[in-house]
Formats: sequence, structure tokens, C-alpha cells
Amino acid sequence: MLQSTFCHVPGLGLQTERRLWDAGCLSWTDLLEPDSSWPLGSRQSSEVLRQIELSQRALEEGVHQHFATLLGSRHAWRAWPEFQDRAVCLDIETDGRQDPDSITMVGLYDGQEFICLTPDDGLASFPDIISRWGMIVTFYGGGFDLPMLRKAFPQVRLDQIHFDLCPSFRQLGVRGGLKKIEVEMGLQRPEEAEGLTGWDAVLLWRRHLRGDPNALRILTAYNREDVVNLWVLANIAYEKLRKSVGFPGSHAPLREPETV
Repeated sequence: MLQSTFCHVPGLGLQTERRLWDAGCLSWTDLLEPDSSWPLGSRQSSEVLRQIELSQRALEEGVHQHFATLLGSRHAWRAWPEFQDRAVCLDIETDGRQDPDSITMVGLYDGQEFICLTPDDGLASFPDIISRWGMIVTFYGGGFDLPMLRKAFPQVRLDQIHFDLCPSFRQLGVRGGLKKIEVEMGLQRPEEAEGLTGWDAVLLWRRHLRGDPNALRILTAYNREDVVNLWVLANIAYEKLRKSVGFPGSHAPLREPETV
């Protein structure tokens, strides 16, 4: 879908993108064909072609920052198939405070491996670890997870493409929290993590600090379900959003998550 996207070109909107698709221009390659004449509206053709060439080069070279800026949060979903191999699902837990040192756990899942960072096990290395990826998937991460991480790690750039599933599902008319949407989309959690909430995560951390031998294991299982399900929901949201914009062409197959 990314290579069929034109609305990221500054000044070129969704209506022009739709006209291009209707005219048979379904990819950057189509637009860049020599001597082609496509309906670009009032935009200067040479500038549009220059911007598309820049995007093509950025994709080839894996420069995710180019697309993070131009796609923004509304259109980040379009980069999902192309960046799945460099994407990570992220979810944090806290002790209930908003302080920089309140993060108790960062869960990361790249479709194959689950990584759990805690203050006693790897959390300090988060800036180096997150730099491996070019795309981050969250649920309401723009309002909570990423601001909290920036507080805790002011040196971290977090310049990745951000596919935030909360506003993405809202675009589809699907509202509610992560657990509610999981149920609506047919996902079921294992018994150990079923029914747990963010407040339960706070309480589990407090139990862990008091020496409960099971609390950290349960909290980790809860966090793991969050990030693994984010991958599944990202696939679902992408398919629904692609259909909602009426793109008439095909798209790259999506990678399903592996069991962890």
C-alpha cells in the first residue's frame, strides 16, 4: 500500500490520490513512467515526481524517518506491509505515577520474539534496543507510552513510523480500549491474563516489590499478551483501512505473528 500512496506528497490530498487510482495509476512506478500524463490537479508535475522519487529512494534505503514525517499518525498504517520486517509492537507498564522513573516494564514484540525490559533487567538499554526498528505499533501510544518513554529517556529519538491502533480503529468507527477491541475482533487471552487491566498491572508490580513470587510472572504474561495481540490487530486494522480508502489494486501479503 505504501508504494501506491500519493497523499503523503505535500499539497497532494486524498481526492487527487483517488483520481490517480481511478485513472489506473496504482503505484509510484506507474506515476514515474516516461511520457505519462496523470491527473495531478493544480500541483506541479515535476515537483510531485521529485517527491515520489525521494520516497522511492527512502524505501529502498530503509529511511523510515522520511515516512514518519510525511505519513503522520493518520496514514502510518499504509507502511505496515513494507515495514513489517522492521516493526515492533510496544507496550509499557507503570507503577501508577507519571514520573520519569515510574516505568516498571517495557514489552517489545517483533512478530517472532518477545522482549521484556524491567528496571532490574535491561530497561536502561531501551534506547539502544528500540533503535533496531523503523516502525512502532502501539495502542494509544501517542497519548501515553511514547510520552512516558520520552520522560524516562530524554536522549531517545523515537523517530520511527508510529502505527497507533487506537486512532486507527477510530477511523473505522471502532471505539474503546484495547481489551474491548480484542473481543470485538475475536481475540481471546489465556486464562492467566484474561480480565486483567492496567490497574491490575500496577497492583502486580506492588506485589512483586513486596516479594510475591508469582506477581512478576503474571505481569509479564499480561504484557506479552498486549504486544502479541497488537501485531494481530495491526493486520486486521490494515486490511480494514485499505478497504475503507477504496484502493483497487493488490497488496503485499501480511506476516502473521509467531507463537511466543
